[in-house]
Amino acid sequence: MGLPIITLMSDFGLRDGYVASMKGVILEICPDARLVDISHLIAPQNIRSGAFVLYASYAYFPPGTVHLAVVDPGVGTERGAIAIRTGASFFVGPDNGLFSLVLRKETGWEARKLENPQFRRNPLSSTFHGRDLFAPAAAYLACGVPFHTVGRVCDPVFPQWHEPAVAQREVKGEVMHIDHFGNAITNVPSDILKKRGPAEKWRILAGRTEINSIQETYGCSSAGEPLALIGSAGFIEIAVNQGSAASLLELEPGTEVSFRLAD
Repeated sequence: MGLPIITLMSDFGLRDGYVASMKGVILEICPDARLVDISHLIAPQNIRSGAFVLYASYAYFPPGTVHLAVVDPGVGTERGAIAIRTGASFFVGPDNGLFSLVLRKETGWEARKLENPQFRRNPLSSTFHGRDLFAPAAAYLACGVPFHTVGRVCDPVFPQWHEPAVAQREVKGEVMHIDHFGNAITNVPSDILKKRGPAEKWRILAGRTEINSIQETYGCSSAGEPLALIGSAGFIEIAVNQGSAASLLELEPGTEVSFRLAD
């Protein structure tokens, strides 16, 4: 069996020492851990974007990986702290919906509260649970602490984010994440559209921009032209070839995107 792997994702940015502090805590507890950064540039306090980035990344790691994710606008409040075990992975972080996209894909998972004081730092900062609560718990799990010892079984939070409104010939969704390139990833899984009609028959309205079909890749459109395509995580995204859809088309999280099947 290889060395334990812990991934880290947060909205902490790279300017300050927050990420380094979490890594230091982890390595003190589990010095053999291999630490992999998923991202620390999640838009501040944007739980939904964090949920998407984690969903798009976690499945590519080996079995037994511990995923430490912190996008936590409710730090220090009554929001819960949670660890989750799926068939192949562990997840540690705030119980605010950050893991909801993963859990909708996985089956047979178990969630527990992080309430055992043995698996946290003392004193516990009220503003930095990433360092004092989540990092130690992730480290102990990576080092083989039995999952049931972290705390009692619980039901995770599933936020009431807008789901696609689906009819036979029309689907209405919205942008849920803007990536580094300015691509606008919607909350519409490609399978919803595939079941109802071929890609070339869909007409898309993204904000105020009309797009006439769903393409296979970015280069199917001329430079500077908008297009829709199936992104690598399986959701429909709106892009501009060699440009930023977010800037050029004025798209942001929450912008409505509708799909209509042409006659």
